[in-house]
Amino acid sequence: MAAAPTNEQPPVSEEAAKQQQESQEQLVKELEHEATQDQQHEQLEAPVSEMFQLTVKLPYPPHQIHIMVSTQEQVQDIRQSIIELPDTFQYSCFHLEHNGVRINDFVELSDVPGITPDSELVLVEDPYTEKEARIHFLRMRELIQPSGPKVDAVYGISAGLSLFDTINTGDENAGKADGTGTHPMSDYDFDAAATFDHFLPPAPKTAPKCIRSIALSAWNPPPYHLKQKGHLLYIQVQTLEGETVQITSHVSGFYVNKSSTTSFDPSPKLVGGKPQHEHSLLNLLSKISPQFTKEFEALQEFNSRRDPLVTFQPTNAIPASPWLVPPQAPPYHVHQPDMARPQETYLLSGTENIDSLRDFNEEFQSTRELPRETVQERVFRERLLSKLFADYTEAAVRGAVLIAKGEVAPLNPTEGRDAQIYVYNNIFFSYGADGVGTFANEGGDEAARVATGKDVLGVKAVNQLDIPGLSTPGTVVIDYLGRRLVAQSIVPGIFKQKEEGQNQIDYGGVEGRDVIATTEAFVPVFEKMSKAMRVKKHPVWDKEGKRHELVASVETKGLLGTDARRYVLDLYRITPLDVDWLEKHWKGGEDETSYPHRMAVLRQELVEGFWKYKMREYVAAEMEKKRKAREEEEAKKAENAEANEDAEKTEQVGEKKEEQQIDRVDISGFEFALNPDVFSGQQPQTEEEKAEMLKDEDNVRSACSFLVGRVIPGLIEDLKEGDVGSPMDGYSLSRLMHKRGINIRYLGTLVNLASEHGSKLESIKTIAIQEMIARSCKHVLNVLLRNLPQPLTSYCISHFLNCLLGTEFNSDPKPEKDKDLWELYHDADFNFENITPATLKAVLEKEVLRRFRYTLPEAWMGQIKHHQMCREIALKMGLQFRIRKYQFKAPTEEEKAAAAAPPVTNGSAGGKKKKGKSPTAAATAEEATKAAPTTTFVADDLLNIVPLVKDASSRSQLAEEALEAGRISIIQDQKDLGQELLLESLSLHEQIYGVLHPEVARVYNTLAMLYYQLDEKPAAVELARKAVIVSERTLGVDSSETILNYLNLGLFEHSNGNTHAALAYIRHAFGFWRIVYGDGHPDSVTTMNNAAVMLQALKHYHDSRLWFEASLKVCESIFGKSSPNTATLSFQLAQALALDQDSKGAVARMRDAYNVFLAELGPNDRNTKEAENWLEQLTQNAVHIAKQAKDLQQRRLRRINLTPRVTLAAKPQPQAGQASVKEGGVAESTTSAAGVSGGRAEGMDERSIDELIKFIEGHEGGQTQKRPQRQNPRRRGGRK
Repeated sequence: MAAAPTNEQPPVSEEAAKQQQESQEQLVKELEHEATQDQQHEQLEAPVSEMFQLTVKLPYPPHQIHIMVSTQEQVQDIRQSIIELPDTFQYSCFHLEHNGVRINDFVELSDVPGITPDSELVLVEDPYTEKEARIHFLRMRELIQPSGPKVDAVYGISAGLSLFDTINTGDENAGKADGTGTHPMSDYDFDAAATFDHFLPPAPKTAPKCIRSIALSAWNPPPYHLKQKGHLLYIQVQTLEGETVQITSHVSGFYVNKSSTTSFDPSPKLVGGKPQHEHSLLNLLSKISPQFTKEFEALQEFNSRRDPLVTFQPTNAIPASPWLVPPQAPPYHVHQPDMARPQETYLLSGTENIDSLRDFNEEFQSTRELPRETVQERVFRERLLSKLFADYTEAAVRGAVLIAKGEVAPLNPTEGRDAQIYVYNNIFFSYGADGVGTFANEGGDEAARVATGKDVLGVKAVNQLDIPGLSTPGTVVIDYLGRRLVAQSIVPGIFKQKEEGQNQIDYGGVEGRDVIATTEAFVPVFEKMSKAMRVKKHPVWDKEGKRHELVASVETKGLLGTDARRYVLDLYRITPLDVDWLEKHWKGGEDETSYPHRMAVLRQELVEGFWKYKMREYVAAEMEKKRKAREEEEAKKAENAEANEDAEKTEQVGEKKEEQQIDRVDISGFEFALNPDVFSGQQPQTEEEKAEMLKDEDNVRSACSFLVGRVIPGLIEDLKEGDVGSPMDGYSLSRLMHKRGINIRYLGTLVNLASEHGSKLESIKTIAIQEMIARSCKHVLNVLLRNLPQPLTSYCISHFLNCLLGTEFNSDPKPEKDKDLWELYHDADFNFENITPATLKAVLEKEVLRRFRYTLPEAWMGQIKHHQMCREIALKMGLQFRIRKYQFKAPTEEEKAAAAAPPVTNGSAGGKKKKGKSPTAAATAEEATKAAPTTTFVADDLLNIVPLVKDASSRSQLAEEALEAGRISIIQDQKDLGQELLLESLSLHEQIYGVLHPEVARVYNTLAMLYYQLDEKPAAVELARKAVIVSERTLGVDSSETILNYLNLGLFEHSNGNTHAALAYIRHAFGFWRIVYGDGHPDSVTTMNNAAVMLQALKHYHDSRLWFEASLKVCESIFGKSSPNTATLSFQLAQALALDQDSKGAVARMRDAYNVFLAELGPNDRNTKEAENWLEQLTQNAVHIAKQAKDLQQRRLRRINLTPRVTLAAKPQPQAGQASVKEGGVAESTTSAAGVSGGRAEGMDERSIDELIKFIEGHEGGQTQKRPQRQNPRRRGGRK
């Protein structure tokens, strides 16, 4: 079990706690120091932490605004706030003044002389430049003309989609307190199949239109003589009144000119003898179009109805693109004519495209070199780095997409395709393939592809270490259309030709391992890096047998750039090879049964875990030495029986000191690191060197054995016992494995171990097999797509999926063909046409065996979960399919009849139907008339392919330190300090990452859980809502984290008294859970119990009973009918049946629970006795009710809100792979057998049985109303 090793040696945990305490104290001291420094500032009255209101004077109505600011904020942040506020967003080209002095935008407010809470800033409009005019024009277009869906190389269709606003939470009065009325679970069908319509949002509402069109005029650019007079741009606007207006953008602002579409006269047009001139284009449009102002206000009101988190565009993260998107036709997609759309490239980048050209490498290195002594400096530095990583990633993806489409010329066009290199936007691109034979002996293209992925992880690790003086190039890996491209910022001097005899590389292997460079300048910084990564200083030998001492792997290279900075390159071998795996499965590249490559290395997490394991061994050995020494000392003392009383007292004091010392171990003498270059062809020369190498090899073998013998079985044990949350898809399983240091190649091993535990780990086995097949499909598809032109990819992918998933519908699918495209691309690779279900089955079985050493069962194709497999392949390839009902099985007659019915959109249930034909209904009727497809997938189903990105951005250390310090404070019962630090951490996360970022979603969820534990329920609900929206937009509407965030939100809403909304969120999450995993997931027991408890709170006892029955059914399928877990659920169900007036069923279920407890736990167990008492009372009551049947028919039983504690005080449910968190300790999952092994079944009701009996007989119990705390179902999520 995961917790066991840390409990073995208390000193280790004490050491960790001490380090955490020191980190917290240091952070608090820094914050206090900052406050003290700023309080002493002579010209600043407000303390550093104080927020105050600042007045900004404006040239136009409302003439002044008030904004909340902090002295830590930069002036540019205040400027950005002004641009975004509703009363001032017409301003974009201005500066701020204080006491008549212009303020620099890049200084902090605290550095402005004389600033106090009573100060006033003045907004002064600046003259425009062409760049400022373009920015202003783009800004106004965004405000007044809701542009349609953007066609972008980085973002896919519906990128950043959120469904939160579309969920129909209904009227709280609908679920009345007396159990009447409807609720979100009213029509839930447990037997219904998963449907992709859950992805379908309601049709978007049409926004008010302010103008008909606005774009650059055909008269651009201004002639030279007019540029000399200050003309910048010419704009053409068509108003709602139907008038076409020509506008001149001048250095002084904007005015209407005399030009038309056929004649050019840019001089001002006079109206009433005066020109129509304004500094802001928005104000000018208000003047020339009477309807503009009215419609613009309506547009602002329309936009304000949605949560800002739903509408804002992410700045520091690529929004998630869903793999299922609405059909690209009305009403979901309306492609409107827009003259300015093709002009956006110029508007964004200028005539010479210079605005988008950046020296990313210099920006990266100069930002890293910023000061980081104070908290303020660290915030500023990390904020810039986060934004820079995001900008670089976006630029790299744009370049990679253009290269993959053949739109960028290579620098070396005479070389083979895989060896070609590119430079675009000051970024260097190369293919993740072995174009020049570097990995010829390691596995060729397969090894090169893996090496690029490992290199990104290595750069990410070094970036996280943040070692002063050590530079890394910006690195991003992009997978697109079957090819992998590596984007790196250009290191100064990397292309410089060295003189003869000089090496290009200054440290590490120069030409493979033949030549070794050891420039001393790299040793200090490489030593810091290697120490943190547990890399041992070790010797290597060049081709002449000369020994060189390296502090890093020979593959890790150091390069001294022409900017005098020390760069580290090629970080794909920072950990040793997994020698056990390679010796068993690597047989050389020619053998078809061999593992595909020799780049099988251990993960960094495993090396770190193994280091901690060795440290525990060291501590245990030291404690044993101290214990033996103490025993010897005591033996000597026992021999000396003639000591006087004074000596005895002295010895007693000495013994106490020794007892204190023996519990503490100094770990400064502990040293352990691994040599990454063992088993890599190194040839030691002397016997001493050979002995040292043999020792290093033994250490690496021990690490491999630690992985196979302890880590993987430990994960299986934790999953079996329910100590961690169970993964629900391939992504969450992969993430869990990686956190434990387990490579994906061990999926087969995981399946074999899970199979030994039967149905308990059936979900893990199912997901792991599904993941192996999906990953094998990815590799096969990459080969098929690699040399295929983009217009043919949809034909290839649809045929591939038909052969894999559509064989029950059509056992012999044929590829679609477009004759014209086939003739046009006559020299393309059409190998995909030869695929049949049989050949694909054989190829995938071979791939799974090669890569995961697992043999698929003979009938595996018939056992595939179609919806889930389709999703996994789509996510791994970046595919976006249209939402429709995909026919995976031969249709029945009923399904054929229902095929024409329009789909129900997500969130539209319960709405009233409107008269007349909607566009969706019309489109459906039109589709029904078409010939039904003969295959499951057709080429038109694939609407888009998005690039998949792996970046090397580091996390904010400062924000995480504040979060951890807050947690520690709360654990130590310093709640006020803890909450202050948690809020500080949240503020830091939002400042550094921007609000829309996966890390911010995770901290929202973490803080929501902590506030829930602190009984701050409204705050928990607010944070949970934010977590849901941000995770939807950055991780995906169907990601496992989003689903768990929805379930947490449901719990918090229920505890906050909004049970109706809670049930709506749970239903929404459950719908996606069915698509992601299917039915019968172990953790769904928790969700069903939560729903049942909430329905009991609304007094919908019958529906509650149905959810308890469904929960029991899942539990029986996992643990069997004789499990204590099943017995506990039977106990719960018996109480629910009693509440539903089914006394006979209640007796039967309670008898089942009693029999299992008696057999498994014995007659003296507390659970058994409790069940026996309940069974006796329920049996007597059933007999009593049967005798009075006639009376019962004549009167209606009164019902009370009785919610048995056994269902409501359940244990918290963690996220995948995380332990549960509970006040006062760590709890297991619901499915844990340990939940009943400690005597009493978790949450057994301690109240009198008579209370329930009285209720069944119609007598209300007064005390039951005073137990609101028992209405809280189990929580989800755990410590991060």
